[in-house]
Amino acid sequence: MIVEEIMKTDVVTLYPTDTIADAIRVMETNNIRHIPIINTDKKLVGLVTISRLKEATPSTFRTNENPDDLKKPLELIMEKNVITGHPLDFVEEIAAVFYEHKISAIPILLDQKVAGIITETDILRTMVELTGAHQPGSQIEIRVPNISGVLSDIAGIIRKRKANILSVLVYPDKQDDQFKVLVIRVQLMNPIGLIQDLKEAGHEVIWPNLPGISL
Repeated sequence: MIVEEIMKTDVVTLYPTDTIADAIRVMETNNIRHIPIINTDKKLVGLVTISRLKEATPSTFRTNENPDDLKKPLELIMEKNVITGHPLDFVEEIAAVFYEHKISAIPILLDQKVAGIITETDILRTMVELTGAHQPGSQIEIRVPNISGVLSDIAGIIRKRKANILSVLVYPDKQDDQFKVLVIRVQLMNPIGLIQDLKEAGHEVIWPNLPGISL
């Protein structure tokens, strides 16, 4: 999945000469927490976030304290070294950028102009959709050797149960790099029969495999 499929394209922007009061008003009106700052050529020059406002001028969020703070231009408080993305970036790569840099929004640029914006909420929602966690079903974790053909074999077993695969994730086995863990979400409310089929085919099901429960 690429960024342009999930980014917001109706982006509210302000100029460096606009004030903190303008930013607060725009955020409240549009129910947003991030505002890209552009110049007269519509090119990105900064980013203002709600946390940046509170950090730079905390008194503006206390009634009637230092009202002159509200008149400060955004160029004095905006983040100038802004991490940006491109519409054709992969969502997984952008998610890694969020994690590594601990940021809450990334403006998406096309020809140096703001084409969209992605927030941490957009990333979280997309990850939920990609994993199928928002749909009813069951999650099965299988430890398999790191060789070709294993996933195809498991998919065949699931197909015989006429179960729909909602998502497949692959993790390295932390104890042995010769193995990996397949996390498969299937559209079954009771996966016991499928788990039995997987075990009978020689696969190591590590979840669900609760003590005291025979599967």
